[in-house]
Amino acid sequence: MKICISAETTVDLPKDLLKEWDIHTIPFTLILGEQTGYDGEVTPETLYEYVKKTNQLPKTSAINETEYEEYFRQLLNEYDRIIHFSLSSCISSSYSHACLAAEKFDGKVDVIDTHSLSTGIALQAEYAHRLVLQGKTPEEIVESVTNRIPYDQASFSLESVNYLYKGGRCSALAMIGANVLGLKPEIYVKDGKMGPGKKYRGPMKKVVLNYVEDTLATYNNPDKDIIFVTYSTAPEEVVQAVVDRVKKEGFRRVYVTTAGATISCHCGPHCLGILYFNDGDHALLD
Repeated sequence: MKICISAETTVDLPKDLLKEWDIHTIPFTLILGEQTGYDGEVTPETLYEYVKKTNQLPKTSAINETEYEEYFRQLLNEYDRIIHFSLSSCISSSYSHACLAAEKFDGKVDVIDTHSLSTGIALQAEYAHRLVLQGKTPEEIVESVTNRIPYDQASFSLESVNYLYKGGRCSALAMIGANVLGLKPEIYVKDGKMGPGKKYRGPMKKVVLNYVEDTLATYNNPDKDIIFVTYSTAPEEVVQAVVDRVKKEGFRRVYVTTAGATISCHCGPHCLGILYFNDGDHALLD
């Protein structure tokens, strides 16, 4: 049986890793005033320039049922089964739309609510890919991945809450307070929802490294096989300092990726996160 691993472009993986792990994607649409474009075609830099000029946040359009149906149908021309990893249902309606489309394919499409975003989704999709290589059945893969979802540690350090405010995910009072006090918050994903964590002060490198230390201390039972360092924009020295730190922690595969325009719409510039499974060594069965 030929099994396809699928996700939305919010998986935030570069083309080389998508190809290596045989992960197919379907894009979100971004609306910048009168202009529209697909996630992946619209870059974070274009998005930030638009916000700077208009003081308006672009809108993201969830993939609709018809688009999913066409996408799944095309994949089933090549594959026997699809396991699709969707952006958290608490963040987007894409999951429900994918489920409605999947119902039309007689059990050939499984849709997983990742309860995550960005490379938190990639963690699950990459794990599924390895299970496919192990020869597991679709049912075994869905069960194994689902069991790991509660341990998917996804969090980010933000430069400001301005983009969260523009996107309706932060109150005006919280935004003003954070800006006045110079606070740079951590945002974590829990039960599929974004929520505030610790708050930091200082230059980006200091803030990010403090966030990394606190995250590693709090989520201290990692599967050290794989970790993602994902950012919207960041100085190279900051990214390298984080990579060096997680390697020192013992993570064996460290992947550096940049967030796409859809995720960058929510987090804004100078956002960086580390994402890993927090369920200890998780060797695959031979």
